[in-house]
Amino acid sequence: MHEFSVVQSLLGLVEQYAEESGAHAVTKVVVQIGVLSGIEPHLLEIAFNTFKEGTVAQDAELVMEIEPLRLVCQDCGGEFSKEELSAVCPGCGSLNTEITGGEDMYLKSLEMECDEEKAEG
Repeated sequence: MHEFSVVQSLLGLVEQYAEESGAHAVTKVVVQIGVLSGIEPHLLEIAFNTFKEGTVAQDAELVMEIEPLRLVCQDCGGEFSKEELSAVCPGCGSLNTEITGGEDMYLKSLEMECDEEKAEG
């Protein structure tokens, strides 16, 4: 299950950003997951809840935003977002499409708690 290695990298980034910001805790981690990213959201959540223990994110909530498939039709020029995993253009029925989104996973945002003394200094 590659979600474990994805979460380990994610938590590494979370800890790096928390340290750079002087945060003592991360309370929310928001990620965007493309439907073609190969990430299974329920497995990612299990891995996150397993590996966050003992880290700066141990009490953090994981919020997953699922990004639909986005494509551009090379024949009619239409741009579309689709829930189903199909590269067929819904406008003209062409298979001559290019995928422009929904393939990646991104760390979108973090909510952190910082010590006031460090935040002021």
